[in-house]
Amino acid sequence: MSPIALWNSPLAPIYDRVAAGVRLEPSDALQLLESTDLNAVGAIGDAMRRLKNGNRASYILNAYVNYSNYCILSCQFCAFARKKRNADGFELTLDEIVTKAQAAVTLGATELHIVGGLHPTLPFEWYLEMIRTLGRLEPRPHLKCFTAIEVLHFSRMSRQPVDRVLEQLKEADLDSLTGGGAEIFDADVRDRVARGKESAEEWLDVHRTWHRLGGRSTCTMLFGHVETLAQRVDHLTKLRALQDETGGFTGFVALPYHPDNNEIPVDRPPSAADTLRTIAASRAFLDNIPHVTAYWVGMGLRLAQVALNYGADDLHGTIQEEHIFHMAGAGTPQGQTKGAMIQAIREAGLVPVRRNTFYETIEEAPAGGTDASEPRVPMTA
Repeated sequence: MSPIALWNSPLAPIYDRVAAGVRLEPSDALQLLESTDLNAVGAIGDAMRRLKNGNRASYILNAYVNYSNYCILSCQFCAFARKKRNADGFELTLDEIVTKAQAAVTLGATELHIVGGLHPTLPFEWYLEMIRTLGRLEPRPHLKCFTAIEVLHFSRMSRQPVDRVLEQLKEADLDSLTGGGAEIFDADVRDRVARGKESAEEWLDVHRTWHRLGGRSTCTMLFGHVETLAQRVDHLTKLRALQDETGGFTGFVALPYHPDNNEIPVDRPPSAADTLRTIAASRAFLDNIPHVTAYWVGMGLRLAQVALNYGADDLHGTIQEEHIFHMAGAGTPQGQTKGAMIQAIREAGLVPVRRNTFYETIEEAPAGGTDASEPRVPMTA
């Protein structure tokens, strides 16, 4: 029987298909995104979450390291990139990167998430040496590094095909690719928000090639700027098709657009309702991607907590330091504690699980209360 939220709802047939394990059509996803019945949409996303992940929700102890924000591109939506002439540009040395990474690992981080701009002069060998050096840290962290556009940049500047670039990164000790840079796949939208960046086909092909090499990655969608709801569905459809082909995506992250400090102001940036609706519709539609993350950096921990009942089963990580969303205007903290993550998941009625990069369980939080090693903390916005 459908939940109360779906009684007499035009969305009830979609819920019934999800509950029966029947794949949704793009028209179903569009209907969910267009619906004003947030409770019904949430019930459908939550039904798929429960089918795939039961009553568990995860988090990871991780750290972000941005090696540089110098970039040869000038994407209209980006508040992170700088040119060499800009006073607030930065570039870390290998020693500085290692120092940040070692400090994070010492504090318990099991994953290092490393991305940057398309640096105009650093050679490909510099990136290989960074990965080799970080791979020698003890205890060994999982190295989740680089977006598809960074890989294409390495390919162009080293004059090597993408597959050979990825092979060398893998040989150097790269463990995973990040899912950033997907934005919205529609060509017209990309031309308006990220002119000169990689095409949708190039983004998909980098991940396809990485998956064929045995690697895994996440995937993303930046929503709430100039795209239509139909273009969001087209984006999700392309991700689902590639997952059908390779099975290499471990999780999906919906990223709400922040309109501050960039060249694409919008009258109505993503609201809480739009964010929850998008997460729920994505969860219901992406039936072949195991996990959906509520990215607390972009939406705040309170809303991410609510999203755990709208289809999300993961809160991402403790992060420790984040630049890209904060330079775009995010007012969230720079990091979260393990205790805050556990508390948020418990208060959503789910069992907190600390995971690794591949969403495999490292430990389940003890029953009742917050984790003994962390004080109870105020929930941040």
